[in-house]
Amino acid sequence: MANDKKMVEAITSMDTDFAQWYTDICKKADLIDYSSVKGCMIIRPYGYAIWENIQAILDRRFKELGHENVYMPMFIPESLLNKEKDHVEGFAPEVAWVTHGGSERLTEKLCVRPTSETLFCEHYANIIKSYRDLPKLYNQWCSVVRWEKTTRPFLRSREFLWQEGHTMHETAKEAREETVQMLNVYADFHENDLAIPVVKGAKTPSDKFAGAEDTYAIEALMHDGKALQAATSHYFGDGFAKAFDITYATKENTLAHPYQTSWGCTTRMIGGIIMTHGDDNGLVLPPAVAPIQVVIIPVAAHKEGVMEAANALREKLSAHKIRVKLDDSDNSPGWKYAEYEMKGVPVRVEIGPRDIEANQCVLVMRHNREKLFVSLDGIEQTVAETLVKVRDGMYAKALENRDRRTYVCRTIDEIKESVAKGDGFVKAMWCGSEECEDEVKAQTGIGSRCIPFGDESVSDVCVCCQKPAKKLVYWAKAY
Repeated sequence: MANDKKMVEAITSMDTDFAQWYTDICKKADLIDYSSVKGCMIIRPYGYAIWENIQAILDRRFKELGHENVYMPMFIPESLLNKEKDHVEGFAPEVAWVTHGGSERLTEKLCVRPTSETLFCEHYANIIKSYRDLPKLYNQWCSVVRWEKTTRPFLRSREFLWQEGHTMHETAKEAREETVQMLNVYADFHENDLAIPVVKGAKTPSDKFAGAEDTYAIEALMHDGKALQAATSHYFGDGFAKAFDITYATKENTLAHPYQTSWGCTTRMIGGIIMTHGDDNGLVLPPAVAPIQVVIIPVAAHKEGVMEAANALREKLSAHKIRVKLDDSDNSPGWKYAEYEMKGVPVRVEIGPRDIEANQCVLVMRHNREKLFVSLDGIEQTVAETLVKVRDGMYAKALENRDRRTYVCRTIDEIKESVAKGDGFVKAMWCGSEECEDEVKAQTGIGSRCIPFGDESVSDVCVCCQKPAKKLVYWAKAY
């Protein structure tokens, strides 16, 4: 048991140093390793398995809505990137350039894609000729490169994995509906599969994606009270279509420009899972994306019948489409308990001689450590129901943290008082002025996160200038 205790003590307490706690979990739960390439990470098999499960769920949802997967080159010629002025200006500080091929200098620099709007537009200009070619609903899974100055595993790295959807539509109405639809897909995935409550809304004009007319986002609150932008969806109008001369023949046989969207989420979601649900013993994974949903730990495995019962249990759960692992190694049960707590496995099953005699086993839920003594009869359904309880319990805990850390403020002084209590969301009214948005951040240290959908109001005047307010804004410090 001394080794069990040492394993837990190796994680810095989140209340002592949240940033170090996060890094400790990334390393000790075998999610990542550091690379000799500065600012880049190696995603280890356990971390990559989480991403694969995320990818599988979202990919299925995208395809159910009619989207098709494609793949674009990772290099973008400088001249192509420069076709949309606002877009290139927005990404210029983060672009990595290829200047040589072998020993020869290239005649034109190649950008390593930070995003792929320009590549999709070049392709769409070649294949969209008629209204019959629309809509085009494409998505790609790939990596992108952005030359971040400050990096942290999953949250910010110079190369990261993501998906990026790029669609073209006949009308602005259709494109806007697509933009909101995909934001709702992300929100539903976060809340129902990742057990992370989110706020849906629009970014302020100063915080829009480069080249977009409107940017929408889902914002989640982490355990330490900082916000995380979890996914975004953008409406581009016909700006890119005009820049790239994408036209199609309408039903009336006139030429028109299509309307465009893009939307994406990244491996940053894994960081969000860690910071929303993790504790001082390690990861706490939502069942939907956990590589191992259930781990079976035989107790007194050397005794007659224990391993046979454990194997029978594994086969039953596996046949029920539950991702299950039987740990039959010679490590002690206590070591195994600590190991799988570190890895965030949602449910642990303990089975030993006394359990077999009583036709039962012990279920331990990772998120709250509650123990359940349950019959082996109908164990498949019991475990499936327990996984649902785990998800619901994780969501309720995360929602309580968000609600407890959400403050309503009507003046700058009230924001300062709230921030002094601890980080969190601040709900406050805004006049729409970028000057006031900047002033709030300058005085309080928190920035705008999103303008939530709906007409919620907490005051008639702007929190900064006290002039008539236009919208409620969620403000927070952010990752």
